[in-house]
Order: sequence, then C-alpha cells, then structure tokens
Amino acid sequence: MLPSQFSAIFVSLLLTNVVVKAWLAWRQLDHVASHRAEVPPVFREQIGIAAHHKAADYTSTLVRFGLLGILFDAALLLAFTVGGGIQTLHDLIAPLFDSRLLQGALLIAAVMMLQSLLETPLDLYRTFNIEARFGFNKMTLKLYFSDMLKQMLLGAALGLPLLFAVLWLMDGMGDNWWLYVWLVWVTFAMFLQFIYPSFIAPIFNKFEPLQDEETKSRIEALLQRCGFSASGLFVMDGSKRSTHGNAYFTGFGKTKRIVFFDTLLQRLSPGEMDAVLAHELGHFKRRHVLQRIVATFAVSLAFLWGLAQLMQTEWFYAGLGVSTQTTATALLLFFMVMPVFTFILHPLTSAWSRKHEYEADAYAAAHTDAKDLVSALVKLYQDNAKTLTPDPVYATFYESHPPAPMRIAHLQRIGGSK
Repeated sequence: MLPSQFSAIFVSLLLTNVVVKAWLAWRQLDHVASHRAEVPPVFREQIGIAAHHKAADYTSTLVRFGLLGILFDAALLLAFTVGGGIQTLHDLIAPLFDSRLLQGALLIAAVMMLQSLLETPLDLYRTFNIEARFGFNKMTLKLYFSDMLKQMLLGAALGLPLLFAVLWLMDGMGDNWWLYVWLVWVTFAMFLQFIYPSFIAPIFNKFEPLQDEETKSRIEALLQRCGFSASGLFVMDGSKRSTHGNAYFTGFGKTKRIVFFDTLLQRLSPGEMDAVLAHELGHFKRRHVLQRIVATFAVSLAFLWGLAQLMQTEWFYAGLGVSTQTTATALLLFFMVMPVFTFILHPLTSAWSRKHEYEADAYAAAHTDAKDLVSALVKLYQDNAKTLTPDPVYATFYESHPPAPMRIAHLQRIGGSK
C-alpha cells in the first residue's frame, strides 16, 4: 500500500466517524426535544414535569457540548498525525538525548501531556459551567487542579516505568516482542486492580467504614445470602465533587471492598440500597467482571500483534505524517488512530454491556424485591438528570445500560413472575 492511499483511508474514515457521531447526536437532540413536554406514563407517579424538563435540558446540553468535543478530537488527531505534530515533537526531543529509549518515552509523555492540556479548557467548561448550571458540581477550582496534579504525578510514577519497559521490550525482544509486552501489561493491570482500593483511590477521596450498624448488619446478611465476601464496607465522600450518586465494587480477592457514595446513602431507603447492592453483586456472581477482564486482555493481545505487523511497513508511518520510524512513533500512532478503525464496533460492545445489566438486574430481583430496584433506579434517574426518552438508535450505539423504560419494564416483568 502507498502512504498516500493509507492516508486517504484514514482521513476518510475519520470524517465518516465524525459524520456518524454528529448524525447520532442530532437524532438524540431531536428525540429528547420531541418528548420533553410529557413524562412517560410509567414514570408519571414518581417523576414530576420539572424534573423531566431538567433531564431533557441537561441531556441536550451535554449532547451539544459533545458535538464540539467530536470536532475538537478529530482536529487534534489530524494535527498530531497527518498534520505532522508527532514528527515535529520528535524532531525537537531527539537532539536533546542520545538514548533512543529516553527519546521515545519523552515523546510519548509529551504528546499525552499536550493532549491533556489542550483538552483541559473543555473539561473546565463542562465541570464549572454545565455541571454547575444544573446543580451537580461541588468541586472547587483548587480541588480540580489538585486532582489534576495528583493524576499527573501518579501517572508518572506508575506509567513511566511501564512505558520504559514496553519500549525496551519492543526494541530488544525480536519478532515476538508483542507477546512479552502483553505479559507485562497483564501483570501491570492486575497489579493495579489489587493496589487501587487501598493505595490509589484514597489519594483522591476519603473512605470511611460504614458506621450505621443497622445498615451494616442488613448488608452483611445480604452478602451472606449471596455467598459473597468483602474486606469491608466503605462510604466515599463523593459529595465534595458532585451530587451524582453511585455504588461500586473494587479490588480482587482479599482486597475486594464495597463502596457507597455518601450522596447515595442519603437518598435511598434500606430496601432500595439492598437492591442496588444486589445488582452490583450480580455482576460478580454472573462473572461479568471476569468476562470483561478476559476480553480486554484478549483484545489487547490482538492489537499488539497487529502493531507488530504494521510497524514493519513504511506506509503506516508515512501515511500518518511521520517520517521517523521508531518503536515510540509506532506505538503512539497505533493507539491514537485505533479508535477510528474500531468505532464501528461500538454497538457490539454496548449491546454486550446492556446484556450484563439485564442479567445483574435479574440477579437483584431474585435476591431482593424488584420493586425496590425499580424505585431506586427512578430516584437515580431523577437525581442524575438521566433522560427517560433517549433516541433508540443513539441508545443502541452508545448506551452501556438499557434505556430507562426498557429496563423498568424488564424488572416489572421478572418481579411480577416471582
């Protein structure tokens, strides 16, 4: 393949992605606006018209803002690739160091930092304008930049050693380097899973053991019924950043812990809390977490093998605006442009995720009252201003959770059949 041919394919596919994303966004905007006037019948007893309007307006605002993000991301990718950005940065960094390993690591770090800095104004606008306008943001500028600094330092402390190891393996392990890199990546990813609950998450939030003895006893009884063990029940101070609520599991083996946002505990009744927790337990008991980990590792192995084939071809580099063929430029180019070529698979991953959500809901309905999960979900939809009327095509393409009407109908079906 000629470099010009590959460049044309890449640019054409990127523009196609932009057009499809814009089309999906406009579908979502039109569908939400056309259903803004009335609350769907199934939700009318729980959600008032004002809350429905807020959800519609919040969704529409995010989608419009997302359109700007789509154009920005595409322009930035073009600037880094066919626009010569990566090559320019390489030409600036390479003369400063003799070591190819150091040159490559600094090039990748520079691209990532520059990309992050350029995206910061958009993130600031979303946090301090959109989220604040709809009453969700609780973060201060001081906390925002403190989080950013912590993320950069943590990324350097954990990411740079991994990056040096990957580049060293790519240079020194011959044609099968991709297998060695994959093994290192799998080891690193599993290591992060083990250390995240106890060492990484507390850098950003406070985690305190659940104090309410009645709630604690009830949850422990549910865990026992479900045959699940955890290292502890914790409450996280999510309210210092946002009013959005959530609950999640984290860690593996003896490091597994259950975390509740403080905002969630304030909002849900005991039965509703049990139902939400049972849903999360369902993901573990149905092995969804394990399935996703295995799938992620399998896909990463395939991608690394693909990179090993592409980095031997001149058209891959030249077609993406890079004249210097190194392991670092190959790694950068591959993982920057890969989403352009895999975008079409998004509906498949979304469908798989929605299937898992239905299965977790069924597990929760089998171990708690399905009505409690329904009422909890309605509260969460309302509190998070989640639209009740998404466009079906948009939801099929993007949504990792079933649309609200379908999810509630599914729970009412399985709850009524018990």
